[in-house]
Amino acid sequence: MIRESESYSGSDIQVLEGLEAVRRRPGMYIGSTDYRGLHHLVYEVVDNSVDEALAGYCDLIQVTMHADGKVSVEDNGRGIPVDIQPQMGKSALEVVMTILHAGGKFGGEAYKVSGGLHGVGVSVVNALSSWMRSEVRKGGYLYAQEYVRGVPQGPVERIGTAEGHGTKQTFLADTTIFENLDYSFDTLAQRFREMAYLTKGLRIKFVDERSDKELSFYFEGGVVSFVRHLNKNRAVLYPMPIYIEKQVNGTSVEVALQYNDGYSESVFSFANNINTVDGGTHLTGFRTALTRSLNDYARKANIIKEADSSLSGEDVREGLTAIISVKLGEPQFEGQTKAKLGNAEVRNQVESAVAEGLQQYLDEHPTEARRIIEKCLTASRAREAARKARDLVIRKGALEGMTLPGKLADCSEKDPAGSELYIVEGDSAGGSAKQGRDRRFQAILPLRGKILNVERARPDRMLASEEIRAIITALGTGIGEKFNLDKLRYHRVILMSDADVDGSHIRTLLLTFFFRHMSDLVDRGHLYIAQPPLFRVSAGKESRWVYSDKEKDVVMKELGGNGKEPSIQRYKGLGEMNPEQLWESTMNPETRTILQVNVEDAVAADEVFDMLMGDQVPPRKRFIQTHAKDVRNLDV
Repeated sequence: MIRESESYSGSDIQVLEGLEAVRRRPGMYIGSTDYRGLHHLVYEVVDNSVDEALAGYCDLIQVTMHADGKVSVEDNGRGIPVDIQPQMGKSALEVVMTILHAGGKFGGEAYKVSGGLHGVGVSVVNALSSWMRSEVRKGGYLYAQEYVRGVPQGPVERIGTAEGHGTKQTFLADTTIFENLDYSFDTLAQRFREMAYLTKGLRIKFVDERSDKELSFYFEGGVVSFVRHLNKNRAVLYPMPIYIEKQVNGTSVEVALQYNDGYSESVFSFANNINTVDGGTHLTGFRTALTRSLNDYARKANIIKEADSSLSGEDVREGLTAIISVKLGEPQFEGQTKAKLGNAEVRNQVESAVAEGLQQYLDEHPTEARRIIEKCLTASRAREAARKARDLVIRKGALEGMTLPGKLADCSEKDPAGSELYIVEGDSAGGSAKQGRDRRFQAILPLRGKILNVERARPDRMLASEEIRAIITALGTGIGEKFNLDKLRYHRVILMSDADVDGSHIRTLLLTFFFRHMSDLVDRGHLYIAQPPLFRVSAGKESRWVYSDKEKDVVMKELGGNGKEPSIQRYKGLGEMNPEQLWESTMNPETRTILQVNVEDAVAADEVFDMLMGDQVPPRKRFIQTHAKDVRNLDV
C-alpha cells in the first residue's frame, strides 16, 4: 500500500558546505576509515609530489612520520601556486586545499601526466585531518596556511624568505574518523619503493621518528631494477631483464620482463605510478603481445612445428616476472581507488610497443630466445597433463553425480552466502569439529598432514595431490582456466590449524595455495583464519578462553582478585579440546574470533611467499633472523 504524502519540501534538502561531504562519507573518497584508509591519506599527498617528478620538476621527496602522529611530505617541485585564482578570487593554495575537484590536472597544461587524477586528493586529506599546515617555497619567499578539519584558520600568509622551491604538507589525521593513527613503516616503505622504481631519477627519503628508522629509495634502472628485485631469490633464465620503452601517441610505455625457473606468474601493472591491482587495458595489451610474439618466433625458428598447437597465454606466463608501466595524460580509472585502467586506446598502444620490442630482442638474442621458448613448451606439456588430471577430477565427479569428497561433512544450508567451510588440520581435530559444529551452516573438511607446497610444484603434480583435489572439489570453483568464483559453495572458507609451529606451517601452505591459484577468492574477502585459544584460565566456577600471553596475564590478575589461585590449561592442539570446547572457543559465531585474509600489497605478498616457500634457503634464513623478535605464540 502506498503511504499518503507527508511533508517533503525544499527545506528537507540538505546541502553540505565545503568539505563537509567528505567528513560525512569518507569511504566514498578513500575507500574506508580503517588501516587502509589511513595509509591512503599519505599516498594521496605523496602522489601529488610524485606528479611533480613525472612532470620533470622534482627529484627529491621526504616523508616523515612524527612521534606525535603527524605526517609531513616535502618536495622540491615548483610549489603550489599562491597567487589569486581568478574564478574563486582566493589564493590558489587555499582553493587547492579546500575545494574538491580543484587542481592543475584538468586542463592538461600544468601536468601532462598525473597519478592524482580526480583533483580531490589533498583537499580530502585536509577534510579528514584534525589539523593541517601547507607551506610553499616560491619566488624567494615562504608562504603558509593552517586548517582545522578542512577550514582555513586565516588567509595564506607570506611568513618569511626561503631558498629554493617546493611544497611541504603536514597533517594530523582526525581520530574521530579513523580508528587509530598506527601507520605501518613496512607498508609505507613498500609503496615508496615502488614509486621510486617507477620514476627513474627520483629519490624518496622516508624517516620514521617513532622508531628512529630511515630509508632512502633511488633506482636509476627504473622498472629493470624493479624486476631484478622481484627475482632476486629466484634462478633466472638470463641475467638481464628484457626492457622495452616507447612513446605511442603521447602514451609512455615501459615494460621489463624476465623469466625464472619457477611456476608462478608475478606480473604487476601500473598507470601513472598507480598500482592497478585489477589490471586493465595495459595488462591485456601486454599479454596479447607476449603470447603472439613468442608463438611467431617459435614457428619462425621452427621450434614449434606447423602441425603443433600454439603456446597458450598460461604457457607463456609460467615463471614470468614483469612490470608494465604506462604514463598517459587522461587515464580513466575505475573508481577513486584506481584499481583498474579502462582506456581502450592503451591496449593497442602497449600491444604494438611490446610486440615490436620483444620481436627485436628475440631476433638479436637467439640463445635467450630458445631458453624462453623451451621453458614455455615445458609449461605447455605440464599444463596438458594438468588439464587431463583436472578433467579426470571433473569427469569422475560427473560419473558419481558430482559426489563431494568422502571426508567432507557438508552442511544442510544450500545458500553459499549463509554457509561456511572449515578446512581443519588433522583427523582428530576434524572429528571434534564435526561433532561440535552447527550442522545447519558449517561444513568440515579435515586434511591429513601437510599439503603439497605449490610454490615448488607444477600444476600437474599439484592436481595429483589428494588433499588439494579435495579442497578444489569441496569449494566447487574449479581451478586454472576453469576457475569460476560464482560456483563457490561457501562464502566463508576458514582455515583452522593448531597454534604451534606445525599448525603455522600448514596454514602457510594453504595460504600459498589460495594466493597462487585462487587469488580471486582472497580478493573478494572469502578466506578467513580461525583463532583457537592458547589457554583456559579458571578460578572457582569461572573460566575464560585466552588467545595470547598478554591476555593471559590480564585474565590471571582479574580472576586472581576473587581470592582463589587461577589454574591454567595450555592447549597445544585442536585435538586436545572436546567438541563442546572447540565450538565454544573457536567456532561459535557469537563468541569466536576469525581473521579475514586480504592482500594489501600484491607485490610484497609475492615476495614473501617466494621467500618463505621457494627453493632458495639463504633469503629465508635472513627473513627469519630479521623477524624472529616479532614472532607471537611460538610453541617451544
